Amino acid sequence: MGVTDPAGPVMDRDEVDRALARLGAEHEAIETSLLALQDHAGRRLLEGAELTGITKERWTAAEASITLLWAYFDAYTDALRSAREIRSRRRWSSRDDLVELTELLRGQSVTVAGSAAATPNAPTLHGGSGKLSEQFTLVTLVDRMNELYATSLDMVVAADAVWSALPARIDLLAAELQRTRRLAHSVGVRPGEHPAGDDLERITRTLTNLRAQVVSDPLAYWVPTQGSSAPGGGKPDTTVYDREARALEDVRREIDAVLTVRQDAEQRLVKLRDVLSRADRTLAEARTARGEVLAKIAATEVPVVSGPPTVLQEQLATAAEYRRHAQWHRLSPLLESLEQKAEDELLRARESLTAVTAPLAVRAELRGRLDAYKAKVARHGLAEDPFLIERYDAARRMLWSAPCDLRVAEQAVLRYQHAAAELLGGPRVPGPRDPEDRRGPGS
Repeated sequence: MGVTDPAGPVMDRDEVDRALARLGAEHEAIETSLLALQDHAGRRLLEGAELTGITKERWTAAEASITLLWAYFDAYTDALRSAREIRSRRRWSSRDDLVELTELLRGQSVTVAGSAAATPNAPTLHGGSGKLSEQFTLVTLVDRMNELYATSLDMVVAADAVWSALPARIDLLAAELQRTRRLAHSVGVRPGEHPAGDDLERITRTLTNLRAQVVSDPLAYWVPTQGSSAPGGGKPDTTVYDREARALEDVRREIDAVLTVRQDAEQRLVKLRDVLSRADRTLAEARTARGEVLAKIAATEVPVVSGPPTVLQEQLATAAEYRRHAQWHRLSPLLESLEQKAEDELLRARESLTAVTAPLAVRAELRGRLDAYKAKVARHGLAEDPFLIERYDAARRMLWSAPCDLRVAEQAVLRYQHAAAELLGGPRVPGPRDPEDRRGPGS
């Protein structure tokens, strides 16, 4: 829409002709804008919608503004028609004609009836609503139309932008939500039984409410651009939509995890049974070894070996039951917990076996050290030395008798090592408390 020139003295014929040409072009532009607003898809949607909230309030005012716009435009059209008629009376306008044209084109010559200017909910030029009529210059009338047009178009464009963006996106997300719900139901993820099922119910309610609110009150989901004066400057507020889209994505990942459990549940159960079976066999071996140690080794502390925990077997049976009844949402966390506990149980069993058999390992190490020194002595031709034979036989009787006292046997081995070292002229063999004590003859 255009803006007319400010008022001035009596216009000459050229000024009048230029003003009429400008006003004619302006009239055409205004009419084009009003018709475009009248045919705007957003305006047609607003007319047929059941509106609520801020959109209802603003549309009531906008409807009145559009009605007032047409009343102003009709008055503007009449004033322009009158001016053209006066100018067309004669080729060369008289002084009286120019005075009349100047008043019509620059003075407050446009009268709008009070019934039109005071349309309910429509803003008036000075904020009044009870005047019988209002007087305008063509300049102020155009400014007034520009103002009403901008506010009306802004409201229509904003509502149309929200309706064009959000409902379609909500519908697509709702369709994805329905697919996810069916998939969740197939794997036992249901409301009240699994958190993801509860999340799906909440997302469904939120999207349903969101769509209803967007359809009835689109301006509640419009964020104007700060500092922008252009009609429709802003964007739809997708905060709620984006939050629910992320929540649905989280649920989909949870469902995928449950589906993965369904696919490899049997393999994981077999592996669990194998790990627990190995742990049981290791504990059984540790218990057998403990009896052997108690029979063969004297004066030593042998740790007690506990039995296999029955709770793991019970949980394994529960997991198998979940699989048989396709309760994948319950099987998934149970399998993860069991797998960790089974590995811990196998580690505990191995540590028990190591702790129980430690005395036998000490005895084996002492036997190996004794035989190694005997071989070394034989290589130096001292195998028949009576003193060494006596020390060797004493140590061997202790190590190969049951029960074996490891502390006494270790002292006997060290005495044999000392004797051999003295005869061989080598370095002193470390004492029983020396950390080098069990390194063997190479020390």
